[in-house]
Amino acid sequence: MNGTAATVDDVDAPTPAASLWQRSRRWMLPLVGIAVLGLLLSHAHKVDWAGAWHALQRYSPWLLLGVLGLATASHALYGCFDLIGRRHTRHALPRWRTWAIAVTSYAFNLNLGSLVGGIAMRARLYARAGLDEATVAQVVGLSLATNWLGYGLLAGGLFAAGAIAPPSRAPIGPGALRAIGVVMILLAVAYVVACAVLRGREWRVRSRRLKLPTARLALVQLGLSAANWALMGSAMYLLLGQQVPYATTLSVLLAASIVGVITPIPAGLGVLEAVYLALLSGSVKQGALMGAVLAYRALYYLLPLAGGMVLYVFLERYATSHPLEGAQP
Repeated sequence: MNGTAATVDDVDAPTPAASLWQRSRRWMLPLVGIAVLGLLLSHAHKVDWAGAWHALQRYSPWLLLGVLGLATASHALYGCFDLIGRRHTRHALPRWRTWAIAVTSYAFNLNLGSLVGGIAMRARLYARAGLDEATVAQVVGLSLATNWLGYGLLAGGLFAAGAIAPPSRAPIGPGALRAIGVVMILLAVAYVVACAVLRGREWRVRSRRLKLPTARLALVQLGLSAANWALMGSAMYLLLGQQVPYATTLSVLLAASIVGVITPIPAGLGVLEAVYLALLSGSVKQGALMGAVLAYRALYYLLPLAGGMVLYVFLERYATSHPLEGAQP
């Protein structure tokens, strides 16, 4: 046993290159975030804030209620991502509690970042429910994979179809963007094929057993995630007053989402606004565009966070009165 443990430690020991990356990313990512934030602040005075305020005032209550309904449906659908992990790992936590943990984590993830909401909060709530670390890691991993596989399929199709044209000064041209879209589609298809071909095969990663879901579950992953991103695009489409084609609106949202992920700023503050201004300023008046983005942020980010806080308090109290409910038999 001691010899085996030593072997595992040797295998898991980080390489010099990996250690260098881990050390450098600690200061590189904050520097990138500061640079982006500084760039956004330097252009803040150029934004038509008065026009944005007037655009917000012109929204009808029924429109805002409809967008809130779409946002609520999107958050509810995201909660189903963890139900895929529940099916795959066959853990004993009730479906409603699994769903509630995912919804709570998503609300915090959007506003505080993936490390806090997507990973740390999920890990805490699942641990409080009695799930072991290996099971939690698989559930979280499958949820993240579900989100980005659907993103890749949807964004890949839109990029490959030329639904969005990069700015003239962008470092990437339309042809390269189409090629990236094709690659994204192929990656999503390759995942489903791998799940079908390698079904039942297990791998050991850092002494943990991992296996791919079935091809059927993989297709469910793609369908749920694509539907979730489509709901998000629909919300922005309505807020923009249908002035921009839906495919273009969704494409810009997908582009803004990936930029927000790689920029270490909580809730991607300013990033969403900057991307929309860069890509749609020629199609929509700046005031109306900023009004739509601010309304979207309020309805999709901030209001669900309030609900997430209530759910979090409830889940913590429930965990106290029902310890180890999800413990494996």
